[in-house]
Amino acid sequence: MAKEAGLDLVEIAPSSRPPVCRIMDYSRYKYEQSKKEKLARKKQKNIELKEIKLKPKIGEHDYQFKLRHAQRFLKKGDRVKITLTFRGREIVHPDLGRKILERFSRDIAPIGEILKEPTKEGRFLIMIIGLKQGSVAENKHPLPETKEKSEG
Repeated sequence: MAKEAGLDLVEIAPSSRPPVCRIMDYSRYKYEQSKKEKLARKKQKNIELKEIKLKPKIGEHDYQFKLRHAQRFLKKGDRVKITLTFRGREIVHPDLGRKILERFSRDIAPIGEILKEPTKEGRFLIMIIGLKQGSVAENKHPLPETKEKSEG
């Protein structure tokens, strides 16, 4: 029947009794499957990890600047890795770094939540923040707005 129709006989479920077969155009089926997979990948959300670097002796303006950047990254839907670097003798005062990271987490609390608590790795204190559950992230690639033509 498949040869008469110019199509392929495709085995759908070989393990069932009796095996299930279908008469179809196999190349077209594969093409449609690849289209579906491509569309699924397109709709998949890609979360990036952005990094913000701080130091224990950060000034107030610099701190606010970094905080605004972190908020912007979170609103886009990305995660933010806060890296606090100790230089020289600063490493003997990890409490100063922890205070800065605690303040950062308090200030970003309305839109972000801590995914990974601050951990000391060598001369770095690292904390990861993600978008708070229930907050809506902006679309990374918003669709362009279309202008309606006025008939005149």
